[in-house]
Amino acid sequence: MARLRWLPILPIACLFLAGCNKFQHKKPDPTKGTVTGVVLCSDTGKPARFATVILTAAPQKGEKSDDADPLPAAETTVTDLDGRFRLEAVHPGHYYAFSTLEGYLDPEFSLDPDKLKSLSAGWEQRNYSIAQWKDHLTEVIVGVRRVSEVSIQIERAAEIAGTVTFDDGSPAIGMHFQLFRKTEKGAWTDVGLALMDSWTIHALSDSHGRFSLTNLPAGEYTVCALMPADEESAAPRVCLGDVFRRKNAKTVKVGAGETAAGIDIEIPLSGLHAVSGTVTALTDGHPINHGTVRLLYADDREKARETALLEDGSYSLEYVPEDKYILQVFDAQDEDQKAAATGQGDAQKDPLQTAPVRRYAEKEMPLTVLNNLEDFNIALAAATPPDATPAARATKE
Repeated sequence: MARLRWLPILPIACLFLAGCNKFQHKKPDPTKGTVTGVVLCSDTGKPARFATVILTAAPQKGEKSDDADPLPAAETTVTDLDGRFRLEAVHPGHYYAFSTLEGYLDPEFSLDPDKLKSLSAGWEQRNYSIAQWKDHLTEVIVGVRRVSEVSIQIERAAEIAGTVTFDDGSPAIGMHFQLFRKTEKGAWTDVGLALMDSWTIHALSDSHGRFSLTNLPAGEYTVCALMPADEESAAPRVCLGDVFRRKNAKTVKVGAGETAAGIDIEIPLSGLHAVSGTVTALTDGHPINHGTVRLLYADDREKARETALLEDGSYSLEYVPEDKYILQVFDAQDEDQKAAATGQGDAQKDPLQTAPVRRYAEKEMPLTVLNNLEDFNIALAAATPPDATPAARATKE
């Protein structure tokens, strides 16, 4: 079965964002410290072989973080056949150690992305993440010329497995997935963090349509299959129960260390339509080449799909189920076409100079999809300058 990649997102973020290399061992440094230890599997008591070990620095109030990783790896390595590891030349300081391995709990899938987004400061996000993951973290104090010995245990995770097919019986190959977990307060939150790209979960259905979603904490979930797209926000989805909307989806409960099997999803081949058109400026009708088109369900404004405008001002949303929607256009802007055409500001003479940017007001339009809509065109008015409002003028006066 296709599985989540065994190398977790957190070390990947370290490898690509911070430039560390978990296979390149550092030489001892008398001005720094050493961390050694062992990682054990709590369900078997056996060594966790080839597990990834991460040291994340304790957050300091007010410090800034250059990446979106709530538990950034200051140091990382891999255990040997005895489950042991050694990290040389570690800067003195206060750290937390944890380990990840395919089939065992991973903090990426235990944190609440909505809560993380509500915390603006990186140190606040890290404090929250450490508080949520505290039972799986080992505190480490690193001193100069000191060897710090730690023991880490990893716990077997929950797993959700099934098959995705089309309604003609053929396997749905190469589908991505979305997971939503029910919180203690009864709300639903996304599962996974999109650190390196736009996909929060990297599992794909295999050549038989089979999938396996691992490394999960116990809980109640709903699963959605995403059809291929350039990014998650643009991907059409079908959720458990063979429905298009998350609120109508069936749920599955899975305990710690358990596997919920037979979680099958069927994708319909009929009743899906395309919506396309062009976004232009109301003043002169020229196409607007930057912006986002979003499709919301009309009853509760749940996001169904979104896509970016192309250079010619066009957009296209494929595989849209029959329903009532609101089509929303926002963040629309482009270069001042007239200024660019006349060379105003020497925009054409000097490639380092650009034409002025024009911004446009957000717009929403009701939309009922019963068949393909190929010319659902939208004209946007120019955005009101900040100092053009009565309140702004009064403030200036």
